[in-house]
Amino acid sequence: MPVMRNDSLGEGFMLMGFSDQPQLEMILFVVVLTSYLLTLVGNTIIIVVSHLDPRLHTPLYFFLSHLSFVDLCLTTSIVPQLLWNLWRPSKAITVVGCAIQLYVSLALGSAECVLLTIMAFDRYAAVCRPLHYKSIMHPRFCHALAAVAWISGLGNSVIQSTITLQIPRCGHQHLTHFICEVPALIKLACVDTKANEIQLFMATLVLLLLPMSLIMLSYGLIARTVLRIKSTQAWRKALGTCGSHLLVVTLFFGMSSIIYIQPNSSFSKTSSKFLTLFYTVVTPTLNPLIYTLRNKDMLGAVKRLLWKDCHWMET
Repeated sequence: MPVMRNDSLGEGFMLMGFSDQPQLEMILFVVVLTSYLLTLVGNTIIIVVSHLDPRLHTPLYFFLSHLSFVDLCLTTSIVPQLLWNLWRPSKAITVVGCAIQLYVSLALGSAECVLLTIMAFDRYAAVCRPLHYKSIMHPRFCHALAAVAWISGLGNSVIQSTITLQIPRCGHQHLTHFICEVPALIKLACVDTKANEIQLFMATLVLLLLPMSLIMLSYGLIARTVLRIKSTQAWRKALGTCGSHLLVVTLFFGMSSIIYIQPNSSFSKTSSKFLTLFYTVVTPTLNPLIYTLRNKDMLGAVKRLLWKDCHWMET
């Protein structure tokens, strides 16, 4: 935990969130709670099924299980506090609680950016290099890529969160957001924050714009390969293996890029809060639905697992 300046010691924060729209708070409570429960169930199913079904012991589902675990932890680091603030008139969070939320959510969000990029590379290898796919996506290499995602997320969080928490705030405690995140905390500063904004911009380039560029490159190469395929069946299969991931990438990077790339002066605080709510709470709920409903292998694995359970109960 970083050593904070004297003006920060012993203080808490007020996560104002949606308190300026009290008529929406109860509706949001129901929506967020429902989304959180679906996130827990859906992502847990993906992790369990990917582990238990031997047919899913492939690089795609290895990375998908990591993505589901990230989504589970990311929402859990945010939603309980959000639900408490929506339900209760008090919007307080301790300094320690805010720091933990900042470190954890930033690490997981950064790791998800890298994981989605790795999954795009996996799809490139599957479609564009099918004959060499097994040699390229060797289990040892897959574990190394997963480690890179986790280490890069942790490293980015340690650097950004530590620097942000050390900014003098001169007693400013009211965060116009529902979570402790870097841009919101920077706005509380009572000193010049140009250096912090440059550091945040550089981190955005490395962990948001660079992954987006690599994903676009991967899908550009995939599109070129698919257009050369003359077999309709093979063409549909290639699109099927990429469709779910491309939809998840669009949702996640679309929302996060608007928030972190847009200048503060040109984007309303209310819109920013709702977009953050979407990609931190709603998107992790949609990911399992996208990957199961659009994926015959995953649907088949779920059915086989349920069939085994029912057959075991009957016997």
